[in-house]
Amino acid sequence: MRGLRNDRNAQTIVAGHAFVQNLRRGHYELGLDDPPARRVAAAFAELARAI
Repeated sequence: MRGLRNDRNAQTIVAGHAFVQNLRRGHYELGLDDPPARRVAAAFAELARAI
């Protein structure tokens, strides 16, 4: 693996990771009706429908 070539790529990865962790912990109103094990998948399904 070559790693991240610049700081912008690293920032994107870190922001995406933080977003998924916050989804898992229920900090957003996305996927709250589903159990924690399915919360991320449900949240991405909701986001896909919104787009």
